[in-house]
Amino acid sequence: MIQQLRNLIKGAQCVLFDFDGPMCRLFAGRRAHDVAAGLADWLEKRGHHVPSAQEGLASDDPLAVLRAVARIRPGGDLVQALEEELTREELRAAATARPTPYADPLVRTWSAVGGRLAITTNNSPLVAEQYLTGRGLAGCFAPHFYGRTTDLSRLKPDPDCVKRALTGLGACPDATLMIGDTPSDLFAAQEAGVRFLGYARDETRARRLRGAGAEVVVDTLEPVLATVRAMASP
Repeated sequence: MIQQLRNLIKGAQCVLFDFDGPMCRLFAGRRAHDVAAGLADWLEKRGHHVPSAQEGLASDDPLAVLRAVARIRPGGDLVQALEEELTREELRAAATARPTPYADPLVRTWSAVGGRLAITTNNSPLVAEQYLTGRGLAGCFAPHFYGRTTDLSRLKPDPDCVKRALTGLGACPDATLMIGDTPSDLFAAQEAGVRFLGYARDETRARRLRGAGAEVVVDTLEPVLATVRAMASP
């Protein structure tokens, strides 16, 4: 495992972090299921009920609700308003988000040894910036927060946010590493030509990543931090 990590990290001048997962558990304080249900209620109150069993709204993932509505009613004011409501929920959740163990020192170490860092997420970039500011980490990334836009067709697995990060950093794909926790992260990285490190906090998530084709998956960022430190030592 250590040699695999060294091979991934070696030559990675830029590192792209997914946000919810590798950096924190965004909905640790308020369950994602409750937020998803709240979005469905928000739609109901405005007369836009969609049968959940048919359209995928019965989900623990708030983003799945947003995607479903965007498929049914692409563009327009409803999707924009729902996205803004989700952003408000994410901003509230950021106040109680749980840091991923070793993520903070990993970011500080990688930044200190000259790594150029960016966030590439399906969450609102405002949420990532707010959370990282509260952790004293925003300066390690700023201004490179690449997240959800009004074009919801560009959410990962589309590589849009990864490509925007590459452009913003002036990075070469083959000198860039992405750390993500879902198959959609992996697919976006592959499409953009970026190497990938999977992070999975439990075996179910690890199986999903490996099943999607991730070659290196860690269940803690501790060995990643140790490897970066070791490779930076003279």
